[in-house]
Amino acid sequence: MEQLDRCSDTERAWVTEAVAAVEADANRSADTHLLPFPLPREWGVDLYLKDESVHPTGSLKHRLARSLFLYGLCNGWIGPHTTVVEASSGSTAVSEAYFARMLGLPFIAVMPASTSAEKIALIEFQGGKCHLVDDPSAVVDTARALAGDLGGHFMDQFTYAERATDWRGNNNIAESIFHQMARERHPVPAWVVMGAGTGGTSATIGRYVRYQRHATKVCVVDPENSSFYPAYAAADWSVSTGLGSRIEGIGRPLVEPSFQPQVVDRMVAVPDAASLAAMRAASAVLGRRVGGSTGTNLWGAFALIAEMRTAGVRGSVVTLLCDGGERYADTYYADGWVAAAGLDLTPHLAVVDRFLATGDWPA
Repeated sequence: MEQLDRCSDTERAWVTEAVAAVEADANRSADTHLLPFPLPREWGVDLYLKDESVHPTGSLKHRLARSLFLYGLCNGWIGPHTTVVEASSGSTAVSEAYFARMLGLPFIAVMPASTSAEKIALIEFQGGKCHLVDDPSAVVDTARALAGDLGGHFMDQFTYAERATDWRGNNNIAESIFHQMARERHPVPAWVVMGAGTGGTSATIGRYVRYQRHATKVCVVDPENSSFYPAYAAADWSVSTGLGSRIEGIGRPLVEPSFQPQVVDRMVAVPDAASLAAMRAASAVLGRRVGGSTGTNLWGAFALIAEMRTAGVRGSVVTLLCDGGERYADTYYADGWVAAAGLDLTPHLAVVDRFLATGDWPA
């Protein structure tokens, strides 16, 4: 009798221990805080921020990285000697480096040569290495080729984000939000607002609310230069801007495979200056700095709350605090950087200030 074993007992035992280690991290950190954003109670609409900055690697991408590692381990793509490669210059790479180090695996982040020294330092602090390429449009192809040359595994967040997370529950971000909202004044949110980078979070939440038969709607906010909004408006998923987003973590030059437009109820295009204005205004209200993508989320959430008030609808809105603002001290919070980027925050700050004072929003 002929026999061929693909995986040795030693390798299988390693995978078992690796899955247990990653799952233990989820048990420690998945249920992040749900923060109420102060608004006048008499408005009848409550706003909450799901604070993903408290993850061990400081951002929403910690969830994605954990899911991608579990997906790779359980598919047999990641073993005890696998070099893990990702195309990312941002928070995903930081989080994946963390999990790779946890499992004793080498990790390489392929990123544009223009990536800031601060972001490179964060990845290296978690034990990762950075592979810089001159052409930003070549990052994904370079990562795929590098993984092939090394006999490693290309994580490919933009393809696998929507399928790596169990959208039916298992303590994903959607289940966590609804569990935490259960004792609030309006426990089932009217809207959940988020940006899209891979599209994995909007896919998870959109699927979950349908599976649980909630009336909650999903709103995706999109920054300048991103392809998601124009593609959604045209119902043409081949639309490509060919440009990178200034708001880190969200926006893509082309529609990524993980983005699932059918589970998105509304999309809103948000100017970058508006994102930074909402970010700065919210930081003053909360007494802590938040990142640029959180500003994009809040701009969309503020507009929805004003719309609900105008319609006489009471309820709640939930959005995401994606990461802390300390990562952007030299960019989004630096007036010189903002001016050099050609962004004028003044009119957008006035819009936010008026909303926080009156609940009004421009048509």
